[in-house]
Amino acid sequence: MTASVSPAEQSGDVRAARAHSFNAAAAQYAANRPSYPPALFDTVEELAGRPLAGARVADIGAGTGIATVLLHERGARVLAVEPGDGMAAQFRRAHPGIPLVRGNGNALPLADASTDLLTYAQAWHWTDPARSVPEALRVLRPGGAIAVWWNTDAAGVEWIAEQSRRTSRFFGLDVPREKQRAARTELADPTGRLDFTRREIRWSRRVPLDTHLANIASHSLLLTSPEDRRTAFLAQEREHLLEVFPDGIIEEVYDVLLLVATAP
Repeated sequence: MTASVSPAEQSGDVRAARAHSFNAAAAQYAANRPSYPPALFDTVEELAGRPLAGARVADIGAGTGIATVLLHERGARVLAVEPGDGMAAQFRRAHPGIPLVRGNGNALPLADASTDLLTYAQAWHWTDPARSVPEALRVLRPGGAIAVWWNTDAAGVEWIAEQSRRTSRFFGLDVPREKQRAARTELADPTGRLDFTRREIRWSRRVPLDTHLANIASHSLLLTSPEDRRTAFLAQEREHLLEVFPDGIIEEVYDVLLLVATAP
C-alpha cells in the first residue's frame, strides 16, 4: 500500500527538492548568477548603523560565495555558513582564504552573541522564520543587525515582464508573484520580532545571451524541471530574446530588495 501524502507534505517535498537542486549546478551558478552593486552594501551599513570594515559577519546560505566575497572586500571579518555539499565544495575551490562552516539558518553553528551582522543573500526564503529568527537573535550581539536581500527582476522593464509572462505560462505558475512573495516584509518574519526596514536598489549588467540563459537555467524552477522541458524553454527564450537584442548582448535589470533589522 502506498501512503497518502498531504498537499502540505507535497509542497514541502517540492520545496526541499528545489532547495537542494543548486548543489548539482554549483559551478554554473557561480559562473552565471549576477553579483550585487556597491550601493547595496552602502545601504546595509547605513541601516545597520556601522561600517562593514572590521565587523564580525556571518553570511548564511553563502552558496558559492558571491555575496561573501563582496563582504570580505569591504573589510568584514566574514564567515560563510552553507548547508549544501556542492555549493560548499565550489566555495572552497574558489575562495580558500575565506572560512566556511557547514550549517543552515534554522540551526546556526555559531556561539551566542558572537556576530555583529548576519547576512542572507538569496537565502532567507529557504529558512523557517519560526526557527531562523530566534537563531539570528541568539547569535547577534546587542545592537547587531540582520540583512536579507534578493536580486529580483526589475519591475516596469517590458522585455523582463514579457519573459516572466512566458515563464508563467510555460511552467503553469505565477512567477512574478512567487518572486515578490519571498521578500514581503510581513512574510519575512511572521513572528513580528524583527522590525525590518525595506529598501530597493536598482542596477543592471550587460551579458552575452548564453550567460543570461545559463543564469535562468541555474534557478531552482529550471533545475528541478525535466530536461526536455528545460531544453525546450531555453530554446524558446533564445528565439524571443534575439528579437529584442539582435546583437546577443542582454541588459539584465535588477531591483535588489533589501530588508534590515537591528537586534534589541
